[in-house]
Amino acid sequence: MKEVPASGAFRQLEPGPIVLVTTRYEGTPNVMTMGFHMMIQHAPPLIGCVVGPWDHSYSALRATGECVIAVPTIDIARAVVEIGNCSGDTVDKFERFGLTPQPARSVAAPLIGECLANIECRVVDSVEAYNLFILEAERLWIDTDRKERRTLHHCGDGVFAADGDVLDLSEHMVKWRHLPR
Repeated sequence: MKEVPASGAFRQLEPGPIVLVTTRYEGTPNVMTMGFHMMIQHAPPLIGCVVGPWDHSYSALRATGECVIAVPTIDIARAVVEIGNCSGDTVDKFERFGLTPQPARSVAAPLIGECLANIECRVVDSVEAYNLFILEAERLWIDTDRKERRTLHHCGDGVFAADGDVLDLSEHMVKWRHLPR
């Protein structure tokens, strides 16, 4: 084993796919790219995510208490990266990147038509010292007709891995069979 800087720990523990977070504040929709998120519990479904005051979406999330977490696939990878390279205070990201805002049912923030899944969320708690928002998933939308299903996983320094083979060990997960699928 070779010791490397602890600051790279996230590269080993990356919790899931890179996602897009949409908000709507004072009538204007916005979208940001986010990689720092995690599931916290199953019921109710809680998601933790870090959105800092350096992000234009921070003010919207604080003010409205709601957002949509959209799960993009590798076919829009370049747009996902570029969305993270500009700010919604100067750019209409939906227009610039050709994203289709679709109405959500429970929140004002839009769903993204080009994404595999969209999760309507409400802020139920936060830890300001860490810019950590605890979101409760209220509705989940999945594009069951979507052909591309591979998601992006950030490895650091602009390098991404795409989902590949699926290893199904569900018959061995007997302790967790009671959870919803």
